[in-house]
Amino acid sequence: MSETSRIEYKRELNDKVELEKEVVAFLNYKEGGSIYFGIDKSGKTVGVSDIDETMLTIKNRIKDNILPSAMGLFDVVEERRDGLEIIRVIVASGSEKPYYHKKYGMTPRGCFIRIGTAAEQMTQSMIDSLFSKRTRNSIGKIRSNRQDLTFEQLKIYYEGKGLPLNSKFASNLGLQTEQGAYNYVGYLMADNNALSVKVAKYKGLNRIHLIENNEYGYCSIVKATKQVLDKIDLENRTRSRITSKDRIDTRMWNAIAIREAVINAIVHNDYTREVPPKFELFDDRIEITSAGGLPESLNEEEFFMGYSAPRNQELMRIYKDLELVEHLGSGVPRILETYSKECFVFTENFIRMVFPNAWNLNEEDKSNKQVTQQVTQQVTQQVTQQVTNEVIALVLLMNQEQKREELQNLLALKDRENFRRSYLQPAIKEGFIEMTIPDKPNSRMQKYRLTTKGREYQELLRKERGNK
Repeated sequence: MSETSRIEYKRELNDKVELEKEVVAFLNYKEGGSIYFGIDKSGKTVGVSDIDETMLTIKNRIKDNILPSAMGLFDVVEERRDGLEIIRVIVASGSEKPYYHKKYGMTPRGCFIRIGTAAEQMTQSMIDSLFSKRTRNSIGKIRSNRQDLTFEQLKIYYEGKGLPLNSKFASNLGLQTEQGAYNYVGYLMADNNALSVKVAKYKGLNRIHLIENNEYGYCSIVKATKQVLDKIDLENRTRSRITSKDRIDTRMWNAIAIREAVINAIVHNDYTREVPPKFELFDDRIEITSAGGLPESLNEEEFFMGYSAPRNQELMRIYKDLELVEHLGSGVPRILETYSKECFVFTENFIRMVFPNAWNLNEEDKSNKQVTQQVTQQVTQQVTQQVTNEVIALVLLMNQEQKREELQNLLALKDRENFRRSYLQPAIKEGFIEMTIPDKPNSRMQKYRLTTKGREYQELLRKERGNK
């Protein structure tokens, strides 16, 4: 495999290797990337002689030499290739661009971005533009309304992993603002807070008959996470079927996928909206909902491919320390090993994951195809409830790049303004349709086409209609 826009090879780490430059370039790149040590420029594996020392040096250089802090945005893992040990540095796209080499500051000498297979200097105008868009309402920058916080629970979890916290742990873990006050991350990690995470259980297929409403929270979010995982694991019962040859045990949901989904929902929830993630159990499914749509730097295709742009890098760092997450970008691919993309519903303000109860499937055939068909119907019905009939009609008829006049004629609509207001604009807002010339919306050459989301939704709608 050769180098790409997301892959950089380094034969070894030494004083001449500009590690910080490569990491900064990936932090500023919309998709992040990976740096491999122990592979030369031709793609030949040569290995790394001292894995532990090299990994420690990489971590320290990234931690000490890059601003804003990249903690929670990178991972250093050991891998084997061609029988040799190599190191992979996984770097996510950051939300506080521009990132820069601390030694040179926020200047072209210190700011880089990935262009093709190289890390290139950014111009001053690019730096200024990115800085003007920098996220300022992240939970790491929001001052906690309480400053009398204690962290005994967090200390116990760290000690349990052999990582005792020193006197500077609040600063090292990103629990404080730049001014030294506890931030919202600290509030979430504190022994006492007002955050409540609900696990609701309903009888039937809707939210009419609530039979349990468990609240986990008012404590460190790490403790709340473990309580939610324990509760859902308890509900994830096993049913056994005896055949002439074997005993077949079937759990309601795949335990690995559900664990990843729960942690993803908690770690990537948009807490600036003051809405915690929600977990709901029905007779035929489990629904996991987190606040906040996709991060600005990710689209759906990149999301499913495992590209990572952590919304809450401080939470990600702590959850990685405590081994609640494996490494950056691993959660969604793990879920997709069992469940299909149709299990995910994206809106502007929320992401919902819907996983069917395997017990409801035909005992004769529990293949992934059946799981997909069931989830398709459930998810389509939920999405359709949020979309107007006009948008549905427009999505269903599109099959290529088409002009406004063509679409309007296909719908037999005479009123141009009505078509724009009721059909076209809502479909674009939902992310189902996009312009072919977005920079010139009024161009006479303008056409419209389905987005990846639109094509998937069209397929869901057609399947739903074919099943009726």
